Amino acid sequence: MTWTLPNILTVLRLIAAPGVAIMFLYFHRPWADWFALTLFVTAAVTDWFDGYLARLWKQESKFGAMLDPIADKAMVVIALVIITGYSGMNPWLILPVTIILFREVFVSGLREFLGAKAGLLKVTKLAKWKTTAQMIAIAILFLGTGLEHMEGIARQGMTADQYAALVTQGLADPIRSCGTHGCSSYATWVGLILIWIAAILTFVTGWDYFNKSLPYLKDDKRE
Repeated sequence: MTWTLPNILTVLRLIAAPGVAIMFLYFHRPWADWFALTLFVTAAVTDWFDGYLARLWKQESKFGAMLDPIADKAMVVIALVIITGYSGMNPWLILPVTIILFREVFVSGLREFLGAKAGLLKVTKLAKWKTTAQMIAIAILFLGTGLEHMEGIARQGMTADQYAALVTQGLADPIRSCGTHGCSSYATWVGLILIWIAAILTFVTGWDYFNKSLPYLKDDKRE
């Protein structure tokens, strides 16, 4: 493996994935939301640059091709788990997140089962749009939860730690309180709409991969 700039960007994006979760371990909200948002968006931008630079400089490699989708999935999965947990387990968020996580696990298992034949499950343009939709939705959800966390504190006269504890326990829901009290930011609602769109695209691409793999899943007929 050669340490080209595209490969370095991909590795940094992979490292950034758990970094998003670490922000919530070492910083209080809403600072954790802002740092996580900044790290996530920065890493998401490298997802475009690493592939573009690799093609431009003719530095495409097997290592980069292998690690790129892993980094994307790690970013999306970890970020969605964090957002779902801090949203008060909102059911409108849990369902699309479940669809996305299920599809990612299913397709990964399918690729592993197919082994050398996994090449037939090439990344399609729709799958790329799916990843883009997921990352935009996650970024907006991070923005929304951060803003609404601040507004929730202001409305209820609590400290950041007190309000965070209520959200974690499910006793306060910043997403619902925003709609109820007419807060200034509706970023979370936009994020919810986008995550549903991403979930639909995720399901469609997963179904497409499954259909393409069907000929290789049939048992050999015995004479």
